[in-house]
Amino acid sequence: MSSVVQNLQSVRERIARICAVSARDPSEVQLLAVSKTKPATLVQEAIAVGQRDFGENYVQDAMDKVLLFPDVHWHFIGHIQSNKTRWIANHFDWVHSLDSLKIARRLNAQRQREAPLNVLLQINVSNDPAKAGLAVDEAGALLEGLSDMERLLPRGLMTITEETNDTVTQRKYFRRLAQLLNELNAQYKLNHFDQLSMGMTGDLESAIAEGATWVRIGTAIFGARKPVINTQD
Repeated sequence: MSSVVQNLQSVRERIARICAVSARDPSEVQLLAVSKTKPATLVQEAIAVGQRDFGENYVQDAMDKVLLFPDVHWHFIGHIQSNKTRWIANHFDWVHSLDSLKIARRLNAQRQREAPLNVLLQINVSNDPAKAGLAVDEAGALLEGLSDMERLLPRGLMTITEETNDTVTQRKYFRRLAQLLNELNAQYKLNHFDQLSMGMTGDLESAIAEGATWVRIGTAIFGARKPVINTQD
């Protein structure tokens, strides 16, 4: 059994344990395997044992894998540059990191696939200046701006919080994102706006306890990543 297969099994067991403690159905929590900077061989190992959703941060690094494995679901989770929107619009199924009306317009105009692109609004819920994303009070304006974009389907919210090992602080931030999702749904009455992408290797338990529907796990599956050097993404 390869290390990727063993690691996937361990992560799934972690998810099941915290779901049991939190009285949640494990089927409500989707595992997004973050394969950024990792070779296609490792992705193939994960696919072989049933992993169907993969997250990428860098378009240039991702495209070989995306084209090699078209039958799985690809999620873009990184910062979106204007000159990369055409690739993202037509080769990814989900975007977790939408925080700009300008980028939304480009994705909508360039999407050529029949199904709309699932998008999550990235919220800087911890107000960390080192993190990307909208302020909590900016989410509604972007959501309103998406209302006439037929090629984009708003599905929920994503956050990357400040780095902390304090579970009380982690849960505070994740709880606020879940509250914001409820507030936006109450105000805008959207269909299918029910996803929370939050939690990574170090804080997935806190995220699941507060309602995560996607956890983005890279290191615990594929090992520590190497830095991307001289990329234009």
